[in-house]
Amino acid sequence: MKNFSLIAVLLLLTFSCSTDNDDLIPQPIPAVVPEFRPTLSELNLFTGSLKNLTPSSLTFEYELNTKLFTDYAHKQRIIALPSGQKLTNVGDGLPNFPDNTVIAKTFYYNVDERNESLGKTIIETRVLIKQNGVWVTGDYKWNAAQTDAVLDPNGSVVPVSWIDNSGATKTVNYEIPSDTDCFTCHQINNTATPIGPKLRTLNFEVNGINQLQKLKNLQLLSGLTSPNDISVLPNWEDTNATLEQRARAYFDVNCAHCHTSGGYCETQSTLRLSYETSLANSKIVERKSSISNRLNSTVQGIKMPFIGTSIKHQEGVDLLQSYLDTL
Repeated sequence: MKNFSLIAVLLLLTFSCSTDNDDLIPQPIPAVVPEFRPTLSELNLFTGSLKNLTPSSLTFEYELNTKLFTDYAHKQRIIALPSGQKLTNVGDGLPNFPDNTVIAKTFYYNVDERNESLGKTIIETRVLIKQNGVWVTGDYKWNAAQTDAVLDPNGSVVPVSWIDNSGATKTVNYEIPSDTDCFTCHQINNTATPIGPKLRTLNFEVNGINQLQKLKNLQLLSGLTSPNDISVLPNWEDTNATLEQRARAYFDVNCAHCHTSGGYCETQSTLRLSYETSLANSKIVERKSSISNRLNSTVQGIKMPFIGTSIKHQEGVDLLQSYLDTL
């Protein structure tokens, strides 16, 4: 009986040691999946509990110097390149992306802006995937439990409330776009394209290092000698920039993807709102009254942007109105 007990103990110790050793073996990082699956978790863009939005180490998290307004939602932006592939610098605009690149943007609200530890309400994750030379769009709607998000091509409206920095409760009927809505903005000459990650919009420091330099250091960007070779889109909130620079940068990020040659509004409007377009060619002066009316309207069909927002961005409108008043 004593011998039996000793053997049992030895077997238990052997099993325990084996288990401990297995735990010490590094587990492979799941590869990002460059295709649309039914749930967001299947794309392997995040690690750990999905609601924590911890990007996989196989992704690159980035920020934009001037950001698109979406009803005061916060956004997390990540990009995943296929193994061994790089972005290629071709100038100040979008780089060349290799096939099987995945770009994801997650929209959320902090429960209380004064205390982020209270958590967040995640609404949607928009995804762009480059497949066979063509960008494809998809949108994942998060469930109420915040455990996963489901691919949803139809769009919907989600009521959201949060507490702002002043302690006031804010509410919005957040509009998740349909695939058609996504394509409306994300297209040039009827071909889908990213909007945000232009090199000039990434060309600034985040956590003490320039993002373009970081991409270069990580061997994720080729064809760039120095970030100094790329222009910088001003931050519309940076009061060190001129009023014109700030306003034109705001126009560029929020409006130019439609108000450009080949954009959705090419034939509907004479406005051309890319930052590099001269004031004379932009037609801003000629259209300033119309711009002001549309920016201050909340009526569907008149307001601008006509999709993507449901409330007025007062800070942005104030900036643009101040600029228009100088013209």
